[in-house]
Amino acid sequence: MDKRKALLLGSYTHPKFHPLQGIDSQISHLLIDMFTVQCSENLKMLKESNLYPYDLCIAYSDLWDEKVSPQQTAGLLSYVSGGGGLLVLHNGITLANRYELAQLIGGRFNGHPPMEKLSFTPAAQGHDIMEGVEPFEMEEEPYRFIFDPFTDKTVLLQYEHEGQYWPAAWCHTYGIGRVVFLMPGHSEPSFLQAPFRRMIVQAAKWASRFPG
Repeated sequence: MDKRKALLLGSYTHPKFHPLQGIDSQISHLLIDMFTVQCSENLKMLKESNLYPYDLCIAYSDLWDEKVSPQQTAGLLSYVSGGGGLLVLHNGITLANRYELAQLIGGRFNGHPPMEKLSFTPAAQGHDIMEGVEPFEMEEEPYRFIFDPFTDKTVLLQYEHEGQYWPAAWCHTYGIGRVVFLMPGHSEPSFLQAPFRRMIVQAAKWASRFPG
C-alpha cells in the first residue's frame, strides 16, 4: 500500500519560541509507517490547491505576532471541511489568531504559567486517539485556552495545575474533515515521551481516517 502524504508546517528561519528543527525529524520518524512527511515553513502551502494532495496537515507554526492571509485561511477551511485532516501541536494553535481558524481548531491560546512538570490523565476513555495511553508526567508549558462555544469537541486529555484540571487535548469534526489539538510539544524532549508519541500517531491516524 502506498504511503499517504502529510504536510508539516513550522518555523525554521525566524521561530519566536519553537523551531521546527529536530521536531521535523521526530514527527517524520514517528509517522514513517503511514506517511511521507513534507516539512515546510511556507505558509502559501495553506492555499487549497497546495493542500489538496495531502491526507493530513500538521500545524507547528510559531505565528505569535502574525496572522495567515485570508487566502491561506480560506484554503485551510476548505481543505478540512472537504475531508482533510488537521493535527495541531502545541504552538500550532497560533493559527487561531484568525477568528475563522479559532472556530476550526475549537479554541485559542490564552497564555500560560511557567513551564513545570505536569501530570496528564486521559479524559475520554475508549476514543481511538487515547487507546493504550496511561496517565503520565512530563515537563511542559501549561497552556490555557479560550474555547469556541460553537464547536462540539471531545476533550481527550487533561492536566492538573494549581488544584484544578485543564484541557490538554481535544478533537472534533469540521464539515467532513477531522481536527485534533494536542497541547504538549514545547521542545524536542516532549516528543521522546512514549505516551505523547502514541497520541501523535493515533491522532494522525484518526484525523486522516487512516485505515486499520
